[in-house]
Amino acid sequence: MAQALAEARAAAERGEVPVGAVVVSPTGAVLGRAGNRTRADHDPTAHAEMLAIRSACAATGSERLVGCALYVTLEPCAMCAGAISAARIARLYYGASDPKSGGVAQGARVFAHPQCHHAPQVFDGISEEPAEALLRAFFADRRAR
Repeated sequence: MAQALAEARAAAERGEVPVGAVVVSPTGAVLGRAGNRTRADHDPTAHAEMLAIRSACAATGSERLVGCALYVTLEPCAMCAGAISAARIARLYYGASDPKSGGVAQGARVFAHPQCHHAPQVFDGISEEPAEALLRAFFADRRAR
């Protein structure tokens, strides 16, 4: 999660919402890492999770990341949860909950839906305090402008 937090901090420095994600192989190798790039890429799908998954799939040469873990600083939205399921990620570890846009424990609860073909093991609250602090500081700064 420390690497995901570093990606989130880097995203904030670029003016992006501070969310970071890292995909780790079953052997512990980092396959993909990213911070949000929606503004930089002019792409609403350029969430940290999506970018890290794309990078990991390119690194493995497969659309499936069987046995891999995804560490992300914020509860994934419904779009990212769908991608996590499609990639067959084995374990999802996330920091802060997202009552507004979350798609795992909040809102759409994608993995609990009957049409979900694969649901990872989910572990929440991992490094929750620093993840929340990054988000709070980022949005407080935006409101102060």
